[in-house]
Amino acid sequence: MPDRLPETARHDAAGGPTSRRLFYYNAGFLTQPRIRRILDLAGHELRLGVPGPQDRIAVWGHSPYAARGEAMARQTGATLVRIEDAFLRSVHPGRDGEPPLGLVIDSRGMHYDPAQPSDLEVLLATHPLDDTALLDAARGAMARLAEADLSKYNAHDPQAPLPAPGYVLIIDQTRGDAAVTQGRADSNTFREMLFHATQDNPGARIVIKTHPETVAGHRAGYFDADTLALAPGADITLLSAPVSPRALLEGAVAVYTVSSQMGFEAILAGHRPHVFGQPFYAGWGLSEDFTPVTRRQRRLTRAQLFAAAMILYPVWYDPCRDRLCPLDEAISALEAQVRAWREDRHGWQASGMRLWKRGAINGFFGGVTPVRFRDGPGRDGRRAMVWAAKADTAPDGAVRVEDGFLRSRGLGADLVPPLSLVCDDLGIYYDPSRDSRLERMIAARAALRPDQAARARALMAALVARGLSKYNLGQDAPDLRALAAGRRVVLVPGQVEDDASIRLGAGDVRTNAALLAAARAGNPDAFVVYKPHPDVEAGLRPGALPEAEGIADLVVTGADPAALMSQVDAVWTMTSLLGFEALIRGRQVVTLGAPFYAGWGLTDHRGPALPRRQAHVTLEGLVHAALIDYPRYRDPVSGLPCPVEVAVERLSAGEVARGGLANRLLAKLQGVFAGHAHLWRRG
Repeated sequence: MPDRLPETARHDAAGGPTSRRLFYYNAGFLTQPRIRRILDLAGHELRLGVPGPQDRIAVWGHSPYAARGEAMARQTGATLVRIEDAFLRSVHPGRDGEPPLGLVIDSRGMHYDPAQPSDLEVLLATHPLDDTALLDAARGAMARLAEADLSKYNAHDPQAPLPAPGYVLIIDQTRGDAAVTQGRADSNTFREMLFHATQDNPGARIVIKTHPETVAGHRAGYFDADTLALAPGADITLLSAPVSPRALLEGAVAVYTVSSQMGFEAILAGHRPHVFGQPFYAGWGLSEDFTPVTRRQRRLTRAQLFAAAMILYPVWYDPCRDRLCPLDEAISALEAQVRAWREDRHGWQASGMRLWKRGAINGFFGGVTPVRFRDGPGRDGRRAMVWAAKADTAPDGAVRVEDGFLRSRGLGADLVPPLSLVCDDLGIYYDPSRDSRLERMIAARAALRPDQAARARALMAALVARGLSKYNLGQDAPDLRALAAGRRVVLVPGQVEDDASIRLGAGDVRTNAALLAAARAGNPDAFVVYKPHPDVEAGLRPGALPEAEGIADLVVTGADPAALMSQVDAVWTMTSLLGFEALIRGRQVVTLGAPFYAGWGLTDHRGPALPRRQAHVTLEGLVHAALIDYPRYRDPVSGLPCPVEVAVERLSAGEVARGGLANRLLAKLQGVFAGHAHLWRRG
């Protein structure tokens, strides 16, 4: 798939201006660091002063301040570049102060101004748009946006009540918006649209969706009382609730718009919208156009329209890595931010949290409202959360919280803060006695789209190549193949015997001694390697097995789990996460307990029956559910919610949070009292 070139490179190739300098006369370019950064990464050097004919002048779309730059361009002969937000912007509108995720940088015009072709229109009219990789990427991205319920702005409430399906949807816009005025429309156009909607659909319910900025009081809309009076007797509802645009489109039988981006999203949702302005998506055979742009004669598919508008035209930015990125990485970044906002917007009340964990908990879940640490049910509309090990004392309906499967560089028992946490509103992944959110996610991933399978495979390859596991202790490992001298190598990971995953998920084999004995009995001729749990090795948790040396061929301490697994043929385990990590590395896994990864056809399962797990899931589906869908990740560098790929890069580079001096001293003290864990452990 062709990459989106930096703006200067694209114009140099076309024989245009070669200067990197981009002059501006709008204070927004000075005061908004995200916009300046994206432009810099795209090859532009923002300047104040007087440009020369080989320079460029930046203006913000057709804003009221654009006239200054337009006049200077006419005076100096410099090339005018119009800049606007890309079509996938942020959680909240820009007027709320949130920076954009991408920009469109157009040297011909602007996508909503049909007076002359924009860069986007030229792409739509002349680009072959027939590259298989490009169109596959477009289809995958369209499906991702639908599944994650993403739009240009995303502060909508998934629980907001929707009108009953079967309505005609009319999209309002803000009065005087450039997308209206430059699109050859005005208030009369909205009146005409209402008239046609009622005439085309006699007796139908009409739902008029108010623009978010109108709801926020920033700008008036076009559908006021006088306009609605032009349709006497019509069944009209003004909808101002923050509903999901995609859900609203799904319930509509017809969509009417002037030039709103929701018309574009309506096309992606399968509608053929009635368009009364001249937006970029009109004229390509995908809409009913009231005022056609006669020069647009080409017929496109939805995937081709999307590929040009969302992949080739914008410049996308990764706020965690501080770099330009392709659309799929921008979607991943926005998914993480939107998920955090949707889950955290009502605030949290947390119980059962040890003091040292509270900073990390607030970092993950306190981005909208600081987390309140107090026992009991949530108050003031807050949701209740509890550390999973303390769930027995939690209020009904509390969300259980636990470490994720890519946690840190260092042990949780050493009080090292986590890089990922999981939230489960049903149960918790290590308790097979009840349904969990992860179990449902795994079952739902029995069927994967090609883009999802590819993402999971890329993630597995990165984990293997970088040698990453849950704790990433950075230790060496012995040469097991040399020691085994040609025998089959079986790894037996020890566990913390009082851990909740053993108490709730083990079967008849419930101790490290019984596990090791079963592995030896099942592999009498193999080279059996026993690895104690890192917390036990560190003296922080009980579970030592002195007799292991009499059963195993080798007891390995202080070894890197990922390095060990690259040398073994099989892993025998009760519920250890090393079984999941072994699956990722293509190893046989025998499960004697009931971990989350058992029962899906991927392990040799010899533990308790798992009647709920009937789906046959691929390894890619399991990885997608467990590492992409289920956890929340927080980037320790930017402090932002982030996708798993950023977490993998931070773990690999060692750019992770570390416990402070007080935490390290407390961890050592815990080691001294490990045999009396009940005195100090609180979840």
